[in-house]
Amino acid sequence: GSRTGRELWRAQQDFPRARRGTEREPLPVPSAKGSEILFGIAPCSLALSQARRRLLRLFLKQSSGSARPAMSELGLQAAARGVPVLRVPRRELDALCRGRPHQGVCLEATPLRFKSLEEAEKPHLRDEEGRSRQLIWLVLEHIQDPMNLGALLRSAYFLGVDRVVASHRNSCPLSPTVSKASAGAMEVFDVYSTDDLQSFLKAKTAEGWEVVGTVSNPEDVEDVPVISCSEFQWNKPIIVVIGSEGEGLSLETQLQCHRMLTILPSRALHPGIESLNVSVASGILLHSICSQKRRHGD
Repeated sequence: GSRTGRELWRAQQDFPRARRGTEREPLPVPSAKGSEILFGIAPCSLALSQARRRLLRLFLKQSSGSARPAMSELGLQAAARGVPVLRVPRRELDALCRGRPHQGVCLEATPLRFKSLEEAEKPHLRDEEGRSRQLIWLVLEHIQDPMNLGALLRSAYFLGVDRVVASHRNSCPLSPTVSKASAGAMEVFDVYSTDDLQSFLKAKTAEGWEVVGTVSNPEDVEDVPVISCSEFQWNKPIIVVIGSEGEGLSLETQLQCHRMLTILPSRALHPGIESLNVSVASGILLHSICSQKRRHGD
């Protein structure tokens, strides 16, 4: 036949194969009610090693070549804990974590929950030795962006914060996105919550702690001294309170603070760029404060 006829015949033969290639096999669905999908090497590896969750299934990307060492290690970790390992195409991993950066691995597990404040108040933090130590707790009021919460947890863990407490209302949960943004710190670092932030701060003040708030614009604060974080010095247990992304600290919380810290800019700022992202600002503040803790010894 003619060349055109041969091309038409090939196209007809190829069409069923192309169509079959686009059909998706059924995706693996969560096997337990209320489970969630962690994604990324660090969150999945740390979740497997810490066993703070109930672990259900590990999903690894199929590979035509030799497996990456990290993947092999994850498979061994899962097998050692009796967790089924499924090797699936990339598109199934993409669907499991809704297109987020999974690095070739997802883990189905039960969620992590905030811990109660009663669990944070361990006896050694209330005795005389505890009062003389430089303890620092980070309190988060209404942090709603999971990327910010994850970055905050990562910085707090890295810099040596002793406890993180979040306001229970109007705060995002400890989700897989938070774990990924924290580079897995959420899997090893307990996060506590309180339903009554004002009463909690009052109680800590009565125990001898200093409550320190944070503000981007000193002019927004009344009746509370504001100083640069570079000038701040401390010699007793402190609580550093970080406010929400858009509103900062509520007025009720500001009034619980003994001092407010701010980061002074190093240039005249263009209107509309007068503040830092909350997780970046918190990292700068915590580094300034925690560096004193390291100098004085723990």
